[in-house]
Amino acid sequence: MKFNFKKYRIGYMLLILTLTISSCKKYLDEKDKSNFVKDNYFTTASQAQTFVNGIYSQLHLFQNGDAYGEAPFITIELFAGHATSLGQSVNNSNVINQRTDAVNPGFEDVWKNSYNAIANANLALERIPTIGMDATLKKRLLGEVYFLRAFFYFHLVRLYGDVPLITTSITVDSPDLYPSRTAYAQVYDQIISDLQAAEASGLPETDQTGRVSLGAVRTLLSSVYLTTAGYPLQKTANYALAAAEAQKVLADYTLFTNYAYLHDNAHKNQGELIFQGQYLVGVATNAIPQLTLPFNLPVGSYGDHLGAMIPTNAFFASYEAGDLRAKEREFYFSSYPQYGDTTKTVVFGEHALYKYFHVESALGNGQSDENWTFFRLPEAILIYAEASNEAGGPTADAIAQVNKIRTRAQLPALAGTLSQQQFREAIWKERYHELAYEDKAYFDIQRTHMIYDVVNNTFGDAFSTPNEQGVTMKQQYLLWPIPQREINTNKKLTQNTGW
Repeated sequence: MKFNFKKYRIGYMLLILTLTISSCKKYLDEKDKSNFVKDNYFTTASQAQTFVNGIYSQLHLFQNGDAYGEAPFITIELFAGHATSLGQSVNNSNVINQRTDAVNPGFEDVWKNSYNAIANANLALERIPTIGMDATLKKRLLGEVYFLRAFFYFHLVRLYGDVPLITTSITVDSPDLYPSRTAYAQVYDQIISDLQAAEASGLPETDQTGRVSLGAVRTLLSSVYLTTAGYPLQKTANYALAAAEAQKVLADYTLFTNYAYLHDNAHKNQGELIFQGQYLVGVATNAIPQLTLPFNLPVGSYGDHLGAMIPTNAFFASYEAGDLRAKEREFYFSSYPQYGDTTKTVVFGEHALYKYFHVESALGNGQSDENWTFFRLPEAILIYAEASNEAGGPTADAIAQVNKIRTRAQLPALAGTLSQQQFREAIWKERYHELAYEDKAYFDIQRTHMIYDVVNNTFGDAFSTPNEQGVTMKQQYLLWPIPQREINTNKKLTQNTGW
């Protein structure tokens, strides 16, 4: 089998700076045809734009996968405990049952590819200011790069804890060629600083080409503030900051009237979609549908059906009665016409993720260019609601915002008389049900130390409450291990506790 997406195997210490195809729909088909030489490349606005486009393309790292059904977006979700894997991956099974180790290749992929993107971002931030070009364009490009560097560091610090903080380009003679780990609080300070710089860079409020907008910057910054208000930093003053940033986003986006718009080609980068990773057939494709379809069933024109991430029956059953999201072919589906003979119906025997089913490629040639969504309006709404509730208790506006999500799901509105604790749990449940399998739940467990007990429809201590698969999270699993290959190469790196 062959997946049409690129595996980036370049570590930040190698500093091989590559120009890759652009990641945004408007310019995905543009390729750099020049010979890149670091010392003479940054001389024109066009070169600056092309280099920044290459940083965007590294967002694809989360959807990189293989024939066994392993991909970072799958691994992140499996750690949350509400999905099973029916495919052939031993690594996926080990993650689910919390018996994996530091040589899991997924841990290395995220580390290396994130630092490669950061190395390119550092170089862009150093060289673009020296180019004689339109001042407004220069400022915008720098804002995009600040956002992207913050984005990759936000994933690194949440997944690995203390990580090397590198903000300048490195050569083989640099003292930071083999860096030590930096305290996570300092990494978060840099992330916030970068996002504040991006917010002041003149970016547009919204963007429908796939580039960074103020909406993306503010949503990411609100998520950072929400995260730092919880464990392990517990800077509770940041709840108010998270609410303020998220509130700025709410008027700029609108909820879709059809859940199908979340995963079709016609509505990319529109409506409620704040920031996505971009794909285009012929340039950059992915295996998102194959990874999330039931194992070995003839659904769609794909060469493989990997069953790598299948919701547990107990999680599916945790939706409220009448919730539109749990109805057939909304967020989930349990049957579909057989590929090649639509007079027959394939019955899955479980509920697969229709929210990632890509009709265009399923009915076409099996080449998926479905975008991957990093942020959408419901998350901004729920950050605003949770942060404002933690800062000062329920407000009528926060409850009204959450009710927009519930109204679309055809659920009754939350009452205006909820206590702070009742509203907190209502918001958390909406996060689990609305943002299901979008790589949010694991990070919620990290910052709250609580897990959704779907069988009893309540929340329990993350380290004593078994999930629906009978697995109780070990504190060790709040972080990923530093990849063993990195420790072998750089003796200054130490391993996370328990690994």
